[in-house]
Amino acid sequence: MKKNIIATDLAPKAVGTYSQGVEYNGVYYFSGQIGINPETSEMSKDFQEQLDQIMKNIDGLLEHCKITREHILKTTIFLTDLGQFSKVNEAYINYFSDPYPARSCVEVPALPKGALVEIEVIAAKG
Repeated sequence: MKKNIIATDLAPKAVGTYSQGVEYNGVYYFSGQIGINPETSEMSKDFQEQLDQIMKNIDGLLEHCKITREHILKTTIFLTDLGQFSKVNEAYINYFSDPYPARSCVEVPALPKGALVEIEVIAAKG
């Protein structure tokens, strides 16, 4: 088994004992992204600003791997308030185009560093 570890300055550094992502046989498993700005290591307290930064972080991971949003197969979204789900849908309309990737969304009691939203992505070349 040969897995390739993904590490880039285009997304926040890992805040724990994990990799930003792993590629195996053309499938990319990216760790969940929270709204940390990779240049400043800071995160807004505003939900929409966190969501926008997460999308930029995902783009940074994709760019580093020389793939695009069209390669995204599935996202998993973690929200501390499911009442924000409509904002996620709006962001999806702006971020993705039809056909949309598969998606799961769950409410959780807390996220790392007090984040309000976290998104993890699986993508593939091919």
